[in-house]
Amino acid sequence: MAGTIPDETKLRLLDAIVMHVPFDGWSPEAFAAASRDTGLTVQEARAFCPRGATDLAVLFHQQGDRAMEDALAGTDLDGMRIQDRITLAIRTRLDVVTDKEVVRRGSALFALPQNAAEGGRLIWGTADAMWRAIGDTSEDVNWYTKRMTLSAVWSSVVLYWLGDMTEGHRATDEFIDRRIADVMRFEKAKARMSGNPLFKPLTGILSRAVAPIRAPGAARRDDLPGRWSPQD
Repeated sequence: MAGTIPDETKLRLLDAIVMHVPFDGWSPEAFAAASRDTGLTVQEARAFCPRGATDLAVLFHQQGDRAMEDALAGTDLDGMRIQDRITLAIRTRLDVVTDKEVVRRGSALFALPQNAAEGGRLIWGTADAMWRAIGDTSEDVNWYTKRMTLSAVWSSVVLYWLGDMTEGHRATDEFIDRRIADVMRFEKAKARMSGNPLFKPLTGILSRAVAPIRAPGAARRDDLPGRWSPQD
């Protein structure tokens, strides 16, 4: 699962703040209101969330990743092409969002320069959660490139979805299909490059370079079934 299990008090603060975020954003004012709603002073609440509303915005995002993973855990993915699996993961991650305005406010928060690094880590974490949820077991340079590519796709999908006013977010579904098609073209080109003897020294160097970047606790080769190949 994404991240560590949050403290119960922190979860109560999150439940309280989401009612205020559409009006006040992930702000000190919203955090103060959430503190009052849970019977805490702001000082007491900061013992659980030192960065105030920012910590709760991070938790909100991570809880969405957990909900997506839980939903996919109950889905039979056997027999599905990998591109269909990742499309399902993206749509499931959007479906677990209960309030688009809360996400919009979060996007604004993590667009601020002081929060940009945190936002990048959250996007990467979502991409990693999606790949693990659909059974990815890559360990070499593919582990890195898959998450890098999906991070870019997820970022663009969220921005498109936030502005999508079509019924049932039909336009977003079509946008996702186009982006996944782009990914598959990239993967096919990468596979051709990997099969070229001229590129083997380069791929070996990249594999060694990204090995330390691999997230702690990510699925090992023997943990989950299925590999993504361009032919899937």
